[in-house]
Amino acid sequence: MKYFLSICVLLLLLYSCDSSKSSMRGTSENMGVSSDTVRIANDSLEYEILVIEPGFNAWLITQPPKGYYGLPFLEIRNRLYVVNYNQRVLSPNFNRNLYPQTIDYDPNIHYGMEVNYMLYNYFQYFEKKYNQRLK
Repeated sequence: MKYFLSICVLLLLLYSCDSSKSSMRGTSENMGVSSDTVRIANDSLEYEILVIEPGFNAWLITQPPKGYYGLPFLEIRNRLYVVNYNQRVLSPNFNRNLYPQTIDYDPNIHYGMEVNYMLYNYFQYFEKKYNQRLK
């Protein structure tokens, strides 16, 4: 339960690393994509988010800074996103590669600004990249 967010993101990474991409030659640096491993953690609660997704870093720096949204806003949005995401995981109508595992986001736990900010932005990125609407 401690690392539920990192497991979810890791599973999404596995989806994005399918065999069709292995035929491409060159490294990601040669193709204009930098290494996209981001670790955000709340060590006091032992929760972390690892985002390993090509293009996420470049996209994240174009988003409003951490203090732009208040913590209550991020928590409310993340609850909504997690509920909708988890419903899609349980539904046979949605792609199992996009929705591999439920996210155990407990609204009674205060994950902190960094974890909520990263989760919110990952959901925003996920919606845009995979053309999904979680709202």
